[in-house]
Amino acid sequence: MAGLVIFLTTKIGDKMATIPYNFTEEEIDYLTLLAKDFPTSQDAVTEIINLNAILNLPKGTEHFMSDIHGEYEAFTHILRSASGAIREKIDFLFSDKLSEDERATLATLVYYPTEKTADITKDMPKEERENWYRTTLTYLIELSRYVSTKYTRSKVRKAIPKGYAYVLEELFNTDYTVHNKKEYYDNIIDSIVNMDKAPEFIKVIAHLIQRLIVDHLHIVGDIYDRGPRADIVMDDIMKHHNVDIQWGNHDIVWMGAAAGSRVCISTVLANSIRYNNLHVIENGYGISLRSLAVFANEKYANSDTSRFIADIDDEDETGRKITEKDLEQTGRMAKAITIIMFKLEGQAIMRHPGFNMDDRLLLDKIDYEKGTINIDGVEYELLDKDFPTIDPKNPYELTPEETEVMHEIKENFLESNKLQSHVNFLFTKGSMYRCYNGNLLFHGAVPMDEEGNFKKFTYDGVEYFGKSLFDYCIMQAKNGYYCEEGTEEKQTGKDFMWWLWCGKYSPLFAREKITTFERRLIGDKALNIEKKDTYYTVVQTSAGCEYILRNFGLSGIHSHIINGHTPVKAGAGENPVKGEGKLIDIDGGFCRAYQKTTGIAGYTLIYNSYIMRLSSHEAFTSREDAIKNNTDILSASVVFERLDKRIKVGETDKGKILKAQMVSLEKLLAAYRQGVILEGN
Repeated sequence: MAGLVIFLTTKIGDKMATIPYNFTEEEIDYLTLLAKDFPTSQDAVTEIINLNAILNLPKGTEHFMSDIHGEYEAFTHILRSASGAIREKIDFLFSDKLSEDERATLATLVYYPTEKTADITKDMPKEERENWYRTTLTYLIELSRYVSTKYTRSKVRKAIPKGYAYVLEELFNTDYTVHNKKEYYDNIIDSIVNMDKAPEFIKVIAHLIQRLIVDHLHIVGDIYDRGPRADIVMDDIMKHHNVDIQWGNHDIVWMGAAAGSRVCISTVLANSIRYNNLHVIENGYGISLRSLAVFANEKYANSDTSRFIADIDDEDETGRKITEKDLEQTGRMAKAITIIMFKLEGQAIMRHPGFNMDDRLLLDKIDYEKGTINIDGVEYELLDKDFPTIDPKNPYELTPEETEVMHEIKENFLESNKLQSHVNFLFTKGSMYRCYNGNLLFHGAVPMDEEGNFKKFTYDGVEYFGKSLFDYCIMQAKNGYYCEEGTEEKQTGKDFMWWLWCGKYSPLFAREKITTFERRLIGDKALNIEKKDTYYTVVQTSAGCEYILRNFGLSGIHSHIINGHTPVKAGAGENPVKGEGKLIDIDGGFCRAYQKTTGIAGYTLIYNSYIMRLSSHEAFTSREDAIKNNTDILSASVVFERLDKRIKVGETDKGKILKAQMVSLEKLLAAYRQGVILEGN
């Protein structure tokens, strides 16, 4: 239906509206709602001016991290230091004022303001301490001014905690080179010190610097497993002001566990026990494993568990010595839950022929009397032949005791408020992939066939590949978590989350098969190989990368694939930049378990308005050492792409949104001027 006729010549977006301009009824309805936020023409004009100014600011800095694997201390340090960006700013501003040691101390103060302030001032006489406060506040304020230059005063104001905004705004925007203003500035600093508020202000300013140095954080998968406390990593991520997450295979199996998938729960427990990470289960999420421990002690008391005992350090994360008794207990628990996992995996595979994973049905291939297994016509002797809970006639059926254990543990997972909060955040802020500012972010791979085309995954008679496969997986994962318990959609979605963890053709797993069974129970190491998807060959060329980027609607010289999942063996000379600069792999071994293979302790990526810079990191010692001795995570940075001109907000995805808002405001202004919508209503 045609809308009202407006006799007006006005600019709307990039075009001049000719007389008459027709507003549709839908536009009028929308503009009426918009008028509640901008009730007068002056309000609309002011916001248009504001948005236009923002479009001409430099693009905010993006920070990319991947494959954190529960290494919370290293993650927190890199997050707070912005992969060395804060130290770079300090060196730029103060290299002629402060020594190397003094700049290192100032950097540590920004990363850990409360702890470092206490460490520095604990033995200082009052006068010396107060002078240190004055000097330090001056340096921090100067640093804050510098890192805030990309932003509007309004955005900086919103980033400052209430109660501190007025004072800090005055300090940030005072020209203290002017004599009268310098006295004003000094008096504010003196008042803060004299009222014993200096430690508070140091903390607030340090956190503000951390926030302003990075505008957007991207987590490209695998927050969970391997390392000690993924729950602490999640706590920090949830506090970040602007973050998105691309799910990794280790994340999705935890998400499935939180949804109540028994096969995902058994996988999470098998992984956690194997890597001695029960603190995240029991202490982090408050999930009791007593029923599993009791069951394992009863059924596997006299069983050989040598193939399941974890390869762990002499101490746990609390510093407690690991005893022989501890190892025996974890071995029994590991064997008990792994056998349950094999059974539940078989059930999931049989429920879904479309998963094309019949080659993973191995329990029925065992000759339980001989202790051998037949795989592809070859008979192998098993390294462990004692399976007291497997019925050879029904090898995939849980015993009543196993069923009860899994029921109790499932309820514990469902009732863990902290776990549910973390997983809900992963669904809210996360996805299988993200297209952002011309880059394609995902964790694993886009499955490809031997000819370099997208591999087709067929389910229920429908083919999915490339972007359509990723979108379908998103839908299934959300069904698994959000659909009502007992529905077919819920069960299928939960099974899909397990398939995403380890399934053939899964974009998050990106291998032909998972060989947990072979690694635990068969001695032939040739069977342990998990063949990588052809994707890893395709992306060695720019043409292969561009083929994938186009499928996701991206193109251009500054478009890249950014992913992780497969550790880059930097120590052996492997380059994380592939496809002639079109792909950046930022999995460099954040997790300590991978660092012997990679030779470093992780890659991170910084993308600001001028450059894309890849940093490789050395191993982090400890938080305590960093605070006491100013030890940083030493990094080697490589600028692998320098832009020909500075990118402005108007050229980003955010800019597109702001331009659309400006068009709407210009329409609202036109409606006000012609009386279609009355001002002040």
